[in-house]
Amino acid sequence: MSTTTPNPPTKNPDPDPEEAQFEGRQMSFLEHLEELRQRLIRSVLAIVVGFGVCFYFSDQIYGLLARPLTDTLHALHMSEKLVYTNPTDPFNLYIKLSIVAGLFLSSPYILWQVWLFVSPGLYRHEKRYVWPFVLLTSGLFLGGGFFAYKMAFPAALRFLVEFGKRFQPMISINEYWNLALTIIVGVGLVFELPVIILLLSVFGIVTPNFLIRHIRYAILITAVVAAAIAPTPDWTTLFMFWIPMVGLYILSIGLSWLVYFRKRWKQKHAQQAQ
Repeated sequence: MSTTTPNPPTKNPDPDPEEAQFEGRQMSFLEHLEELRQRLIRSVLAIVVGFGVCFYFSDQIYGLLARPLTDTLHALHMSEKLVYTNPTDPFNLYIKLSIVAGLFLSSPYILWQVWLFVSPGLYRHEKRYVWPFVLLTSGLFLGGGFFAYKMAFPAALRFLVEFGKRFQPMISINEYWNLALTIIVGVGLVFELPVIILLLSVFGIVTPNFLIRHIRYAILITAVVAAAIAPTPDWTTLFMFWIPMVGLYILSIGLSWLVYFRKRWKQKHAQQAQ
């Protein structure tokens, strides 16, 4: 009586180094902690480098940050210089400004480190999303900050200054910085909505049909979020925050559809190959 031995599975001629490293075993808790420590150290070093570069150009960066307000004050024939009440305020402002600008500058590298930390737990085909993830996330974050700086923030400042035109403005550098940081970073984070929905679609949590069916609730939620982050209660500023958010949700539906179209295409070709 003869027995047949099944053919051994063929080895991947081009194995993934990360898959080869962790093939056949799971990372222990201590290995996860060590991996996290390395990613955090590299991210902190990137922030430090970004901080050093931005501190060197801190005066130019402040000039760009203050331009929406100075242009508004100049258009209304008011004094363009901001004030401070403590001798250390300008230096502290440049430090905080350099830290935040360094975060913006190093954000692509930090996001890349985040992806490398979670990638060992993903399948090989899921790891191919690393560069689209990094580019899309950092691009949307920077795009949201640029939109706030060029459009939403100047419109809000003009409304506020014109509303108090009977009074002499004495705007301190710290008050202006807090307002600018809240709006620019807040809008940058809001612009990450397509990335969140794209990831949920990749992992099969949401579908394009689900997003379309609940678009009314999405419009309502984005209106509430826009009203919460808008610095002024006027309808013009509110719509400047709200309309882009609705557009981002529609873009998210398109990205989700592309993900599921690719999944169906791969399933169809796999069935034909069988």
